[in-house]
Amino acid sequence: MVFNTGAALLDAVVLAVVSGETEGTYGYKITQDVRNVMDVSESTLYPVLRRLLKDGCLTSEDRQFDGRNRRYYKITDKGREKLGIYKEEWGIYSSKINAIFLGGI
Repeated sequence: MVFNTGAALLDAVVLAVVSGETEGTYGYKITQDVRNVMDVSESTLYPVLRRLLKDGCLTSEDRQFDGRNRRYYKITDKGREKLGIYKEEWGIYSSKINAIFLGGI
């Protein structure tokens, strides 16, 4: 992808992915889901997950899977609130950019 993906956009996309999983989801699956829409590495996404945990937007718990632990992430109420703000801001931002691209300004 030619466009830079800043921290806020990565936070928003990760929160959106995690919010779609009511029972929580694990890091590798989050990485794969995010990679479906943007080109990012695991080494980029794990710090995002840690930041969102630290900020109280996600919780995590370790669960057994095939004899090993897998860390699952769930969105918190604070994370849902922040995601709502991101969605609102994205709507405004993307409509302005689309207006420029489509010659509306």
